Amino acid sequence: MEASGSESALEVAEGLSKMSVVDDSFCVTSPTEITVRKKYCGVFLKQRYKALDVNGNLLFQVDGSSLDVRKKRIMRDAAGSPILTMREKINLKSLRHRWMVHKGRSSEEKDLIFGVQRSHPLDMKPRLDVFMATNINEAISSFQLVGSHIENSCKVYKGDTVIAEVIDVYPRNNFSNWTESFRVKINAGVDYAFIVALLVILTINGERDPITYTMNLLILINLSSDYSTRCAFTTNMTENELLKN
Repeated sequence: MEASGSESALEVAEGLSKMSVVDDSFCVTSPTEITVRKKYCGVFLKQRYKALDVNGNLLFQVDGSSLDVRKKRIMRDAAGSPILTMREKINLKSLRHRWMVHKGRSSEEKDLIFGVQRSHPLDMKPRLDVFMATNINEAISSFQLVGSHIENSCKVYKGDTVIAEVIDVYPRNNFSNWTESFRVKINAGVDYAFIVALLVILTINGERDPITYTMNLLILINLSSDYSTRCAFTTNMTENELLKN
């Protein structure tokens, strides 16, 4: 798997390869494990993620409404200060979904950190290509996230090297809300805020997210003006994929 560009996002410090994307403070000198918990709650289906360290201490919290068509998500630290904001944009011509991630609560181009794009809008096996701000319009991505956290087969690559991997998934369901937890192992020196942001984007795009899946399906069908295209698209949605949601 090939990657290039944005070497400015990679820093080397005293023999340790440091992959700093969001901030140096999120790069630690030893491998780390983080548990990410996702939960829907309330009448308006507010979506909340909590990222916890191995001792259960809160590292980050990500909030946003599942009914927000912009799918805006804000990541905050344990003190509540905004770290970054994730927003999804859809190219109406190509139907390609791209997330743009900015510093703090900004939406200005000068504060862009990276962009994330799914490899193909109808690809049922998730793959996300990550482009740094310095190569946002290039064809070759700087990082790739391949697989599904649900199937316990999700890995983040820099070139051919795995830099993070989901190692455990704990789905739980009840009548009042829908929750899910998964544990990710992150290599030494890798920006763990960056990895958590990628996993949040992956789960929002994921097949088992019923709100997102239904909204994406309706968008794709409604944007198709040709009746035969709509019929073909709907037919290709297999019964198994629909049952997952």
